[in-house]
Amino acid sequence: MQYLSLENVHRSYGEKILFKDVNLTISKGDKIALVAKNGSGKTTLLRIIAGEEGSDGENAQITISKEIRTAILKQDPQFDGESTVWEAIFDTGNEAIRAVAEYEKAMISGDESWLQKCVTRLDDLKAWDLESRIKEVLSKLKLDELHQKIRQLSGGQVKRLALAKILMEEPDFIILDEPTNHLDIDMIEWLEAYLQQPNITVFMVTHDRYFLERVCNEILELDQGNLYVYRGNYSQFLEKREARVQNDAVQLEKTKKLFSKELEWMRRQPQARSTKAKSRIDDFYDIKEKAMVRQQQNAVQMNIAASRLGSKILEAHNISKKFGSKSIIEGFTYKFKKGERIGIIGPNGTGKSTFLKLLTQQIEPDTGKIVIGDTIVFGYYTQDGLQLKEDKTVIDVIRDIAEYIPLEKGFKLSAESLLERFLFPRSQQRVYVSQLSGGEKRRLYLLTILMKNPNFLILDEPTNDLDIITLNVLEEYLLDFPGCLIIVTHDRYFMDKLVDHLFILEGGGVLRDFNGTHSEYRDMKKAEERSTVQSVPVIDALDANAEKKGKASYEQRKEFSKLEKEIKKLEEQKADITGRFNDSSLSPDRIMELSAELQQIQSNLEVKEEKWFALADLMDD
Repeated sequence: MQYLSLENVHRSYGEKILFKDVNLTISKGDKIALVAKNGSGKTTLLRIIAGEEGSDGENAQITISKEIRTAILKQDPQFDGESTVWEAIFDTGNEAIRAVAEYEKAMISGDESWLQKCVTRLDDLKAWDLESRIKEVLSKLKLDELHQKIRQLSGGQVKRLALAKILMEEPDFIILDEPTNHLDIDMIEWLEAYLQQPNITVFMVTHDRYFLERVCNEILELDQGNLYVYRGNYSQFLEKREARVQNDAVQLEKTKKLFSKELEWMRRQPQARSTKAKSRIDDFYDIKEKAMVRQQQNAVQMNIAASRLGSKILEAHNISKKFGSKSIIEGFTYKFKKGERIGIIGPNGTGKSTFLKLLTQQIEPDTGKIVIGDTIVFGYYTQDGLQLKEDKTVIDVIRDIAEYIPLEKGFKLSAESLLERFLFPRSQQRVYVSQLSGGEKRRLYLLTILMKNPNFLILDEPTNDLDIITLNVLEEYLLDFPGCLIIVTHDRYFMDKLVDHLFILEGGGVLRDFNGTHSEYRDMKKAEERSTVQSVPVIDALDANAEKKGKASYEQRKEFSKLEKEIKKLEEQKADITGRFNDSSLSPDRIMELSAELQQIQSNLEVKEEKWFALADLMDD
């Protein structure tokens, strides 16, 4: 089933063309991502696909199926600040979700008559699966303070709330703008698995390359106003894009040669103005436009000469820090060595940014001390450090810091050249900061850090709001960086590429030192979890009686009975799909779809069996 179709879509602002003649079809089950550098028009195209904007020009056609429900996750979702999380979650026209809300209220009230009516209502609507899914979504996205006012939430919590509402509503078509921003690693991996389901159709903008690798079956690239379509995941996109770029380079060289030939003809000022000559003149201007296209070179190898590092770099001696009863770090001791590349990870709220401020002496530890070497020059990128003067041009912002950055063997890289390497062409360097997009401002702020020629770089969430092309450039720069590097990021791809040593903040003041990459740590952690046999009942996010132990409650007995029915149904579905594999006429695509369905059913079955075993112990009381 076709959900959406774009034909000859065009958008420009003044003389700047964002994109032209865009043609795109989205069908049921597609999982498509859009990549482009910041300022190329990603958000505008996203709004057109969502039906929130139209197209320039008379020939454009935008067709959205009237039979589907569409939901969009924006970067800055809006809610009534005086509403509670609970009220926002259940503020919906979905009858089944409202029935779940009523059921939860009845459970908390203890009114047996009201509760029985709600149970009957859920049975009639066949909404028990929905009730379980709502609790799973809220639990996985860590939205457990349900009576908190929305105005009291952080920006990340509001984004997670908006994502939770979309997933609970189960729209036919989901549009996601940077869905992994403000999610920790566990949340991201859970969302990956959720979106991999074959019945979900999704269009997204994201810079998370592992997310693209594991979720998408098609990637679109918006480059210099043109839209390129690549079937496959991120790895396949890289291969096919490289082939396109090389082919474009060959075609560009041919076009330049043709342009030189035609230019020579034009300079002879042909006197004959025949139809053929006029046609050739018209063709000349088309050739000229194509020949003037500049290919972007994203590879950056600069052999940077960072400020000299002495023998003493940074030392932490038995430092501890608490805020009230919350312990951030306890008894941490470490001596940094030359060229170290350390990643800092941990769940949200464990104090990663606070730990960085301790290391840089922005805040004092409660016990112990920090010693910083005399030669250390910090470059510290923070999420709240973006304070650029809006009335300055891009080049002036950089020149106010330095005219050049030193390279090895006495060479220098000018401010203009550094800007070009980080995708600010000369024409854009004269643009005022106020005219830049949010992502472009982040990129410029990052350059203000690098121009100070630090020898100890600390990057606190540097990947937020940066596009994939910029991330590739930044990674190449950091691979050449000769000083010490500390990175805090939820971007697993970025972390794996740049660091080989981790500090894991586990909460309660515990810091785990792991010598290896982020992926190696995740593999080890999953192996530990598999080897640990747990028999702990699942705590539901909305269940007011979840912590009560002992004799099974009415609700627990109801849940136990429901689980038995669900497990039986899933086992029947599993047997049905397994039987279908005996059909020798199945196409490879259909086999992949059935395999994905079987994997999802098996996953659901394991979760429900775990809950069933946890409740079974109580049924005997």
